[in-house]
Amino acid sequence: MMQLYWCPRSRSFSALWLMEEVGQPYERALIDITTGAQKTSEFLAINPMGKVPALKDGDATVAEASAICAYVAERYPEAKLAPPVGDPRRAKYLQWLFFSPGCIEPAMIEIFTKISVPTSTAAWGSAAQVFDVLDAALEKGPFLLGDMFTAADIMIGSGLNFATRLFKMVPARPSFDRYIDACSARPAFQRATELAAG
Repeated sequence: MMQLYWCPRSRSFSALWLMEEVGQPYERALIDITTGAQKTSEFLAINPMGKVPALKDGDATVAEASAICAYVAERYPEAKLAPPVGDPRRAKYLQWLFFSPGCIEPAMIEIFTKISVPTSTAAWGSAAQVFDVLDAALEKGPFLLGDMFTAADIMIGSGLNFATRLFKMVPARPSFDRYIDACSARPAFQRATELAAG
């Protein structure tokens, strides 16, 4: 059985939501980051970065939320959380799967810290560009790949929900509201929210 190492009110939400979407049995292993539990030698053996989420599947371990999404979506193809290899939609799926940690999170840090990084050297361009690109991508909807909900929506939906609704760092836009509403209407999202709150 897979073990998800997580902590409430953290980036772990995306992995928690993912596991609820998959619908397979898994065990939640709480890593209380407020007490330094992420720095124990036992946990550093799972994720040397000492961050949550992380996942253990038998002898395999994987950290970083997007990598966990990619791994679990491939491990359980019957959950249909990723277009299969050879499907032209897989290219955009992979792009959006890694857009959250590669662009949304740095853009949020840019906004929060008010850092100024030249757009020519910032890997994410600029916060304004990140959210404009996302706005355009979500215009058609309901999900990033149209009617197909994927693990990429888990990553983007989590990041956008944190940025706009929870931390109110990014102003709401009609496409963002529609998208977050579609994501949060999913039973797995609701179960993950309840688990993360408790």
